[in-house]
Amino acid sequence: MTAAPTRSMRVPETWAGARLDRALAEHLGVPRNQIQGWLRAGLVRLDGAAVVKAGTSLRPGQSLAWEEPPARAERLVAEPGELSVLHEDAHLIAIDKPAGLVVHPGAGRASGTLVHRLLARYPELAGVGGPGRPGIVHRLDQGTTGVLVVARDAPTYQRLVREFAARRVDKRYLAIAWGAPRALAGEIEAPVGRHPRQRKRMAVVARGRPARTGWRCLAAAGPVCLFELRLWTGRTHQIRVHLRHLGHPLVGDPLYGEGRGRALAGAAKQALAEFSRPALHAWRLALDHPATGTRLTLEAPVPADLVRLWSAATGTAFPGLERD
Repeated sequence: MTAAPTRSMRVPETWAGARLDRALAEHLGVPRNQIQGWLRAGLVRLDGAAVVKAGTSLRPGQSLAWEEPPARAERLVAEPGELSVLHEDAHLIAIDKPAGLVVHPGAGRASGTLVHRLLARYPELAGVGGPGRPGIVHRLDQGTTGVLVVARDAPTYQRLVREFAARRVDKRYLAIAWGAPRALAGEIEAPVGRHPRQRKRMAVVARGRPARTGWRCLAAAGPVCLFELRLWTGRTHQIRVHLRHLGHPLVGDPLYGEGRGRALAGAAKQALAEFSRPALHAWRLALDHPATGTRLTLEAPVPADLVRLWSAATGTAFPGLERD
């Protein structure tokens, strides 16, 4: 089995001072120890020279290239499954990802992912991008719903990777979180890194990577608030960590949520206690189309479970959404 083609990019401003292994792992959505293995094998080059040191500090504008080793697993086999397509053209696809669906294979998950379904409908994706992640240029957590963009050809893949890395994609989320903020809008600018003791979690830590999230309270009722959030950076679990840091953790979040609502009663208490995923939805995504250059805005309808949660928790209808 041959290795995947070399992929390359320019180090964006947002990666200034970041560790090489951490930045590349977060960008590709793979474990850091996997990137460290690539470094030891001489598969990562910075400004044309092979890099071995995982802690190498990055500078904006540097040329970063990597060659992924052959996937150890067998070639992905297409699996039929439902896909909610928001947009489709010759270059890219936008999917409304449901809750509970993993985007691509990883540790402990070899089948039943979104990419298996994509391959059944779009077999040409098999040759686009890295092994195990055909066409995938960004990710959503398993429990998060909403817009996810997939590249259909190699040039589109490379352009989209660069756009996401340079933070030129406008990403808006909706979230139902505990409590109501004192202000109607604001920004959270707090570095995010690995939790010092609980390695499966991220946290706001002094030595973390810069992270910035804009927020707006669209409505507050009962024990919860409906937030619109804008990601200016793309750290792992950024919204979940930043909302907790703000004092308004997501409803249903098993990692960063809190056991609030004990004083509630009836339908509201039951609905909030039983909601089984982080109440987070990737609502809108806007980018310059990689082939035409025109601005493309993609929007995924608010999922029914969030609408029901809001109604049960507040006794009111789900708010209307403003589009700027």
